Amino acid sequence: MNWQVIALILVSVTLSTVAQLLLKTGMSSSAVQAALADGPAGLLAALLNPWVLGGLGLYGLGALLWLLVLARADLSYAYPFVGLGFVLTLLFSVLVLGETASLSRVLGTALVVAGVVLISRTA
Repeated sequence: MNWQVIALILVSVTLSTVAQLLLKTGMSSSAVQAALADGPAGLLAALLNPWVLGGLGLYGLGALLWLLVLARADLSYAYPFVGLGFVLTLLFSVLVLGETASLSRVLGTALVVAGVVLISRTA
């Protein structure tokens, strides 16, 4: 596998992870929480939140890059790298959002990393 495909994979996965952070930030905001308390009508307010819109936009960009990956790599090789999103999400949620990482979350994430390493060595 060439380095350009791996770079596309890593950028796509990173964009999806940052999208999760933006979505979490937007959906946790007091304005969105208040809007959601109003029922289904509040969902539109949530979707129009700048953080949520940014998260959805990054997901879209990540998906476009993923399409380029699919055009250049075997799915059975590329898809396990999506598991790196678990690692990045754990790290970013702790560092950026101040969440805690329990031992079971860290161990589970380590297992995902081990699986990605095993898969990537078979290319």
